[in-house]
Amino acid sequence: MPNEKLTKLRRAIEASARLRALWACSNVTAINRLRINDHGPVHVRIVMRLGLRLLRLLMEAGVRPGVLDHGLSPEDAEVVVTLAAALHDIGHAIHRDEHEDLSLVLAAQLADELLTGIYEEPAKTQVLADVLHAVYAHRVDARPLTLEAGVLKVADALDMEKGRARIPFQVGRPTIHSVSALAIDKVEIRKGKEKPVHIHVRMTNSAGIFQLDSLFREKLLTSGLRDYIELSAEVTGEEKKIIERYALD
Repeated sequence: MPNEKLTKLRRAIEASARLRALWACSNVTAINRLRINDHGPVHVRIVMRLGLRLLRLLMEAGVRPGVLDHGLSPEDAEVVVTLAAALHDIGHAIHRDEHEDLSLVLAAQLADELLTGIYEEPAKTQVLADVLHAVYAHRVDARPLTLEAGVLKVADALDMEKGRARIPFQVGRPTIHSVSALAIDKVEIRKGKEKPVHIHVRMTNSAGIFQLDSLFREKLLTSGLRDYIELSAEVTGEEKKIIERYALD
């Protein structure tokens, strides 16, 4: 059955001029001022999509969502992941440093507005609390206490395909971060054979291993979902050259 509450939330997100403005401000900080990758609407929509895919596979395998602690339903877990994805990086509008905590400053009132008309109390506040928990816990050193928070953390780390790295690669000097991100061609989330989820990464250059072994691995190990996810990666086709020359300043 369609998740009517999720449908209403998506409409509210798309209609929110304030949220769109915060996404734009976040990208001003990230792209214009810091010359790092996208943290605006494109990133948000990718994380939403990946998060829902992960959540549904995990719940299908019997992994228990945190909303059940409040007496809510699995459909409410989809609302939590989607809204947390929409709000998790808006703190960049203030600053990149400690942006997870800064996102909480902006997210509480906005989340309350977006949930209005979808939930009545106490369910509205229960969903709001789990959304803010997920936003806070997507930082590397925070421990997620719910499935939904762990899913957001992993989904955020999986936005690593090459398109996201083009801006920092073009405007700045090449770094292992930008080069390795350009090496990631495709991230696929499938139903696993030995574990509920199988993540398969196609690379055009073996430099992409840095994205997986350093950046993604760190978030996966602190997500609480390590036992449910298997990962494979391969270089497809002829290995492509990303940079011609590198020199220290």
